[in-house]
Amino acid sequence: MENLPLNEQDFIPLGASASEGEVLAGKPMTYWQDAWQRFRKNKVALFAAILLVIIALFTIFGPAICGYDFTAQNVKIRNQAPSTEHWFGTDSLGRDLFARVAVGGRVSIIIGICGALIVGVIGCLYGGLAAYFGGRVDMVMMRIVDILSSIPNLLLVILLSVVLESSSIPTLLFAMTITSWCGVARIVRAQMLQINRSEYVMAARIMGVSPVKIVLTHFIPNTISVIIVNLTFRIPGFIFSEAFLSYVGLGVAAPNTSWGTLASAAQSTLLFYPYQMLFPSLFIALTTLSFTLMGDGLRDALDPKMRR
Repeated sequence: MENLPLNEQDFIPLGASASEGEVLAGKPMTYWQDAWQRFRKNKVALFAAILLVIIALFTIFGPAICGYDFTAQNVKIRNQAPSTEHWFGTDSLGRDLFARVAVGGRVSIIIGICGALIVGVIGCLYGGLAAYFGGRVDMVMMRIVDILSSIPNLLLVILLSVVLESSSIPTLLFAMTITSWCGVARIVRAQMLQINRSEYVMAARIMGVSPVKIVLTHFIPNTISVIIVNLTFRIPGFIFSEAFLSYVGLGVAAPNTSWGTLASAAQSTLLFYPYQMLFPSLFIALTTLSFTLMGDGLRDALDPKMRR
């Protein structure tokens, strides 16, 4: 070791200089900017989101594009196959199916989104309050959720639709959301129990902040990513439930229409005019699949554990 050739150059420190110590390795971004960047890298989820935008534009501007009123009847052109004049063909009353599918999509998508929002609001408040109070209050509130969850949702929707004797959109939303919020309440409660003992929540309690305000300002914002993903997955469920109820005759009544109503009207002539069933069924499948794929992408993008 004593014979090794050493000089002062061998002991010069390597690495960044003092002037480079404050240089950031990457561009600073917020949590939502980082989530959007990761979401864009998921090609399947991005394609699903673009497809949903196209379907939404179709439901908004579809009747104006084709130039037909979805309620206008003309028996002379009934049951016509798709053509350059009627792109999706006509039904048994001579109504343009392109316009009816577009208007029906408005009802189906509105029910899906509004149902998910109603379930999200009720579930977040209920689950947040249960997690905030804890103890016996939490136990009683969760037992109520267990009782409501044990009731078959589809059976309850059918019974309410028959008892209320109404097929309007508000009645349908009420019947579909009366117990659907229980699952959201459970998920929100589990997430908020982890936040309940944090320092900022304890400080808010000491300052005398009301429980509802603590839930709205501290609990929900810190679990918003989980809530968004859960609601995204619930929208296809509401759309499919509405389509099923309309298919069995308990959905939206005339003069309104929906994809389920169109499919129900086409079942009697399926062997002779299959296109009347094809288009509403295709849009139901594309919409539910797109929401599911987009929800899967949002889950990966909003979960910090998925960062690489």
